[in-house]
Amino acid sequence: MKLHTVKPNPYATKAKKRVGRGPGSGTGKTAGRGENGQNSRSGGGVRVGFEGGQTPLFRRLPKRGFSNAKFKKVYAVINLSDLNRFEDGALVTPEVLKDMGLVKNALDGIKVLGNGKLEKKLTVKANKFSASAFEQIEKLGGKAEVI
Repeated sequence: MKLHTVKPNPYATKAKKRVGRGPGSGTGKTAGRGENGQNSRSGGGVRVGFEGGQTPLFRRLPKRGFSNAKFKKVYAVINLSDLNRFEDGALVTPEVLKDMGLVKNALDGIKVLGNGKLEKKLTVKANKFSASAFEQIEKLGGKAEVI
């Protein structure tokens, strides 16, 4: 079997219904939308959750509890394997990472994760370190400084 000979099974694919086109399609004139009313118009219809003027469910239910989601800190992450770009003994700061394009947006800070293998002795300044990242940096004689 070759890639250019592959075809779908017969009747496995169905042509899209082209509404409002030509005689014989059976969906001319109103294109299957009915005669009049809100849903027959372009842009017609109601918004999600609209219940015809009845108070919607989301307004009828009591609001309870507190979510910390909007106050959550989101860190830009970088792996140890990405730090091998720097030369031995280099100082790695969030500004340097941003200039090199390793981090696009610093968000609420930078977190160094322990994925990959670090092969160089570096001084890394970041907001957070995973335990394995901290251990690997220190093991190679480098410094992991929390800012």
